[in-house]
Amino acid sequence: VQLVESGGGMVQPGGSLRLSCAASGFTFSGSDMSWVRQAPGKGPEWVSSLDTGGGSTYYADSVKGRFTISRDNAKNTLYLQMNSLKPEDTALYYCARDQALVAGPYDYWGQGTQVTVSS
Repeated sequence: VQLVESGGGMVQPGGSLRLSCAASGFTFSGSDMSWVRQAPGKGPEWVSSLDTGGGSTYYADSVKGRFTISRDNAKNTLYLQMNSLKPEDTALYYCARDQALVAGPYDYWGQGTQVTVSS
C-alpha cells in the first residue's frame, strides 16, 4: 500500500496550491478518503473527506469555502485544491484512507507534503 502526496510548497497569504495523492496497493475507488494536517507543535487536524464516488464531501469549518477535495478514480488520485491560504494553514498535509468516511479512524497514511503560508 502506498499513498504519495505532492504539490506542497511555500506560498504567500491569499495564494493557492493544489495537493495530489497518488494511491496504489489497495482498491482506491472503493475507499473513502481524507486529508489530515498537522501544524508544528500541534496534533493532527482533520481537514476534509469524500466518499468513494466523490459525490459527498465534508470540510472542517476552518477550511470550508476555501478548500475543495476531489478524486479521479481512473487515476487513483486524490486532490485538495486550496485557495485563499492563510498562515494558519501552514502544516504537513497527509492523505489517508478513512474507515468511517469522516475524521477517521484511518488505516493507511502517506508521508505528507509540507505547506507553508508566509509573506
